Amino acid sequence: MSSLNKAMIIGRLGQDPEVRYTQSNTAVATISVATTEKYKDRNGELQENTEWHRVVAWGRLAEICQEYLKKGSLVYFEGPIQTREWEDKDGQKRYTTEIKALSMQMLDSRGSSGGSNPNPQAKNNKSAAAVEIDDQFDDMDDDLPF
Repeated sequence: MSSLNKAMIIGRLGQDPEVRYTQSNTAVATISVATTEKYKDRNGELQENTEWHRVVAWGRLAEICQEYLKKGSLVYFEGPIQTREWEDKDGQKRYTTEIKALSMQMLDSRGSSGGSNPNPQAKNNKSAAAVEIDDQFDDMDDDLPF
């Protein structure tokens, strides 16, 4: 393998995704994601270090992010790291490094954000599909050869 450019992060959104559209009507979402490392220092005190990551999603993925993600959402993003260059209003060259999201997975419980679940009983209730699948396997023999 000659090279690999792939970032994988799990973190919480610092704000709602910001979506705009290009001239060709392609959605572009800019997302701010925080990852936090917790550790104990030499004195045994708990320390926290938060890194902020700029994630950019394009097209349908950008629209999905806008529709389903909000501030505090726990999410997984995967894609290459890229650095862009542009000129600001004063003609100065500026750079930004970001993760170009190729895939995204929401990690919060359904209907929750920021780790709080508005329906705490939802964890204990099986969905109808899960119940049907469980019922199909109830009458299988326990005499499996492995």
